[in-house]
Amino acid sequence: MTRRRLTGMGVALVTPFTETGEVDYVALDNLVQTQLDAGTDFLCVLGTTAETPTLDLEEKRNVRKRVIDKVAGRLPILLGVGGNCTQALINELLTEDFTGVDAILSVTPFYNKPSQEGLYRHYRALAAATQLPIYMYNVPGRTGVNMLPDTVIRLARECPNIAGVKEASGNIAQIKEIVDRAPQGFDVLSGDDGLICDIIKVGGVGAVTVLGNAYPAALTRMTHLAMEGKHDEAKKLDEAFSQVCTLLFADGNPAGVKSLLAHQGKMGNNLRLPLAPARKEVDDAMLEAMKTLDAYLAAN
Repeated sequence: MTRRRLTGMGVALVTPFTETGEVDYVALDNLVQTQLDAGTDFLCVLGTTAETPTLDLEEKRNVRKRVIDKVAGRLPILLGVGGNCTQALINELLTEDFTGVDAILSVTPFYNKPSQEGLYRHYRALAAATQLPIYMYNVPGRTGVNMLPDTVIRLARECPNIAGVKEASGNIAQIKEIVDRAPQGFDVLSGDDGLICDIIKVGGVGAVTVLGNAYPAALTRMTHLAMEGKHDEAKKLDEAFSQVCTLLFADGNPAGVKSLLAHQGKMGNNLRLPLAPARKEVDDAMLEAMKTLDAYLAAN
């Protein structure tokens, strides 16, 4: 199967909302254009950062189409298609229009906490329902289940269109084991903004980032430096991002990055319940951290 590999710096796009709660498509267009101008490697649409659980079906379709039309093939599109009912996801894969989508990102089922055998059967069933490449998404802090290396490797070897994994377990030893055992061409992507350089150093091929919404050019530079083996230079940038990165998740995602984007004047600081904007003290600290980071990036 020919495909565009997802390597380098990918951005998990936020969904901008107006003050009255509608999707702000103008702000979304502008955000995508910023990514195109900055040299972002690929876009992740309708992932966790997009507040996808709060979007209805029509909004999801509209956001997907809007981004795909704006990108017009210039970047690969990784589309979030996740949930905890395998059959519902199979139906979605069989019936929705995925024109313009390069690959699917599907999170491990949440809340019902399947066993490793259940995870294996779940992803095997999804792979059989589509010809699109599938990237698995392991984020135990959100789902309550950790997909272990044996399960990942089993799927990578048995299902040709399971193309990679977005790893957000935070366990570098686990991630390195996957890299070391995976078949050639299986992509391991960082799902933690604070571990991009570390994961690439053990063999990861890129990242899906939250901070890239606000600093796409600088994150792309850091990611590419790490991929080129220039780890000392990449680590300097990583350290410059550290204060902002910590604040990014202080009140949950995407509250932090929406605070940052609002300070940059790129969109309103609006989220949908049950998520709420960052607390005032976090928002104020984000503004100061942003100023410090901007000064560093301007000088370097």
